[in-house]
Amino acid sequence: MNTLIWKGIFYQSLEYFTIKQENENHIAESKIIGCTKDHIYSVQYHLVIAQDWLIQKFIIESEVNGIYNELKGEKIQGEWKINGNINPDFKDFKFIDISLTPFTNTLPVNHLKMNQNDSREIKVIYIDVLNRQVKPAVQQYTRTASHEYLYENIQTDFKAGILMDDMGLVIHYPGLFEKISEIN
Repeated sequence: MNTLIWKGIFYQSLEYFTIKQENENHIAESKIIGCTKDHIYSVQYHLVIAQDWLIQKFIIESEVNGIYNELKGEKIQGEWKINGNINPDFKDFKFIDISLTPFTNTLPVNHLKMNQNDSREIKVIYIDVLNRQVKPAVQQYTRTASHEYLYENIQTDFKAGILMDDMGLVIHYPGLFEKISEIN
């Protein structure tokens, strides 16, 4: 089991994160608290991830300015059932991206196993926790060095160089996240 703390720079947050092996899956759990602009929030998530780093299930519980929200998703034969309904917009999507954590960058980085200078475009279920939005997004990852990746959001032209450790966990995500502590 790995336990670490990420500091959210833009989102002014702290995230207490653990990942462990359970049966055939990786289980990632986290608690985040923070404030940004006019939002005070707390978030807990529980992710079930296959050995090949593809997301299988997620539960995200959040409270933003006193309003509670729960989002549940489960992949069933290439379809995503989200809060009890199959959503055709996410058919065959392999990854999720949760707005308030750097962890979801680990999923495509570890799954794609790219060589240096390789680049891959992926579709993700983007979960904007603060604005309670769930929508499709197109992202691209390019491996620029052994532990460095260029992340690009194709729709917004946002780009960032991300430094990751040997396990594929974010160490430094400029302007957004910084790993500040870890125990194994």
